[in-house]
Amino acid sequence: MSVEEAIARRRSVRRFRSEPLSLAELSQILWAAQGITDMHYGRRTAPSPGATYSLELFIACGKNTVEGLNEGVYHYSADGHSLSLHQPDDVRPQLVVAGADQEFLGKAAIDIIICTALERVTVRYGDRSERYVNMEIGHVGQNIYLQAVSLGLATVGVAAFRGKQVSELLKLGPELRAMYIMPVGRPASHLSGDEPPLGS
Repeated sequence: MSVEEAIARRRSVRRFRSEPLSLAELSQILWAAQGITDMHYGRRTAPSPGATYSLELFIACGKNTVEGLNEGVYHYSADGHSLSLHQPDDVRPQLVVAGADQEFLGKAAIDIIICTALERVTVRYGDRSERYVNMEIGHVGQNIYLQAVSLGLATVGVAAFRGKQVSELLKLGPELRAMYIMPVGRPASHLSGDEPPLGS
């Protein structure tokens, strides 16, 4: 699929089928979000202010929602393109509550929680840091959108959530702030079967 086609087909989808993702699909989504494209300099798929790379990705999944992966919250390491278990619980039902009762957060195969360690940026850019970090999150979010479309998957960007509650749920350290949630799964079509998934 060309970039142009992926852009044209991109939609914010809030209805998902209860089918698992493959590890390969999850791997590709995470690479698009924060993967390394230049091993020598450590450059990534999304631009970052001064290559500070303040973002950390956590992935919440349930039992059998990703083939070959146990339920839990995982942390993505860009350096090794790998996942490590952060906590062994399916927190997606609690994410629904923290996310203003948006039920689709509990129905998608995974929820990607994009967090920032803002201090990595403030030491260099001071007052401009929040603006720069928001821009970086936008770049990552769009990469996830377009990669999901190219894989036949769907997502939606979610900013309506209680940040402190999500941080406590994920047991984040004080240096990290939850900024954005992107559920990813297989889109559910309308009942007629010939209409596009609900989205905007």
